[in-house]
Amino acid sequence: MTLVADHIEADTRERILVVAERLFREIGYKKTNVADIAKVLRMSPANVYRFFDSKKAIHEGVARHLMGEVEDAAQGIAAGQGPVAQRLRQLFTAIHRMNSERYVGDSKLHEMVAIAMEEDWDVCVAHMERITGTIAEVIAEGAAKGEFHAPDVALASMCACTAMMRFFHPQMIAQCATKPGPTLDEMTDFVLAGLAPRGKS
Repeated sequence: MTLVADHIEADTRERILVVAERLFREIGYKKTNVADIAKVLRMSPANVYRFFDSKKAIHEGVARHLMGEVEDAAQGIAAGQGPVAQRLRQLFTAIHRMNSERYVGDSKLHEMVAIAMEEDWDVCVAHMERITGTIAEVIAEGAAKGEFHAPDVALASMCACTAMMRFFHPQMIAQCATKPGPTLDEMTDFVLAGLAPRGKS
């Protein structure tokens, strides 16, 4: 396949995902079908299936794009400058804010994510692995600089993610919004205290 053909295929795949995401927001995840997407793009459903072999593959593509933006934002914060504890707080805050705005504030997209979580889509598993990995990078830097005490960085990262799940997981954000519990800042303080060098928590 030539470079031009590759570009055209990538462009068409992107257009399909953009339209699919728009329809998910407008009429809902369950109500959107491949024929709806094809109609907006003025192509046949069969042509759409040339680029995505199933309806689920389109849904996963949209989810991957949305989750990828969260991952990129988290990575940008992790690679920044300044105190490591401050960056970890910013990272937690950004993930919570983006997931709240995208999935909880938008009931149609929330439906899509809820189904994705229930079906355990590979894209969701990969997303959590990337987020955990980014948090691990920050914790590792903090440990190297003496700002954190984390003999097992991988374990510390998994513990941090588990502690923040109420603020990361779209369904839990929605379910816990009106329930008693720590605030985002209070939970972050708790995680940072656990990472503090011994005698400095």
